[in-house]
Amino acid sequence: MLGAAALVGTFAAWAAAPALRPEIDAFIEQMAKKHAYDAPLLRRVFAQAQSRPSILRAISAPATARPWHEFRRRTVEPVRIEGGVRFWLENAAALERASREFGVPEEIIVATIGIETLYGRNTGNFKVIDALSTLAFDYPPRADYFKGELEHYLLLAREANLDAAGVRGSYAGAIGVPQFMPSSYRKYGVDFDGDGKRDLVNSTADAIGSVANYYRSHGWKMGGPVTVSAEAGDTETGALVAAGLKPHITVRELKARGLTLSGAAEESAEAAVFSVETEAGPRVLLGFNNFYVITRYNRSVNYAMAVHELAQEVKAQKTAVASAAQPVRQR
Repeated sequence: MLGAAALVGTFAAWAAAPALRPEIDAFIEQMAKKHAYDAPLLRRVFAQAQSRPSILRAISAPATARPWHEFRRRTVEPVRIEGGVRFWLENAAALERASREFGVPEEIIVATIGIETLYGRNTGNFKVIDALSTLAFDYPPRADYFKGELEHYLLLAREANLDAAGVRGSYAGAIGVPQFMPSSYRKYGVDFDGDGKRDLVNSTADAIGSVANYYRSHGWKMGGPVTVSAEAGDTETGALVAAGLKPHITVRELKARGLTLSGAAEESAEAAVFSVETEAGPRVLLGFNNFYVITRYNRSVNYAMAVHELAQEVKAQKTAVASAAQPVRQR
């Protein structure tokens, strides 16, 4: 079986696995029936998995739930801006190629990796098997989703010859430099460095190409707008905000309802209305297709705003650095 050696390695000393919870046993039997997975092997893997209360605490209070002005201060910060410029310069060829092939701006790729893992520095310290099994079997609100991710993770381990008990990631089970969930790893991960494998843990090039592929696959439009601020005046925006982040109403109609835009936008462009909490109070914005695409990576307004604004800051500073490096011409 593909990947069996890596999966078995950590547990070679175990002759038999102890009894597991009935729901885990049922999951193992399903994996064996559906995917011809080695059931005794999975029992040895799950015998080592631990349910961790810290994971349940973390998922119940995500950082993206903070008010926007607090979240922005923690993400669109000097260390990520300066680190983003360095990351861009160090990976210029891969970023240029990814942007050209997938039609996603380099700064968006850079900012996404910056928000996710500080350019690969913080990829998570939880064992993925612990994270996914905890959330699959001890977190009822999203148990079905995480059981699906656990299934994808075990298939990924078999396909990529990974040690299923040893891979580390986030408290939610996200893996590698771009923090892909296992299903996204399998579906959108690409071998961008040409070494014959998709390695989002150790290959920065693979991470860059995979982020670009993810955004393209979700409908990114090169050159399209992301957001624009708006003034609502006396317009009631509650129903518009409640309609969600998927663009559904034209700029023309929003203007007719009384919204005033602070920037240019095509009258026929469809947008969604949302708000963020600033220190001065709520701020109303329009989100276009590309903003919605960013929320497919992480379904949080704060997250998408952070990626967008960090991308702008990194691009501006990189341009300034390049300008400063230009030799002064003698007149």
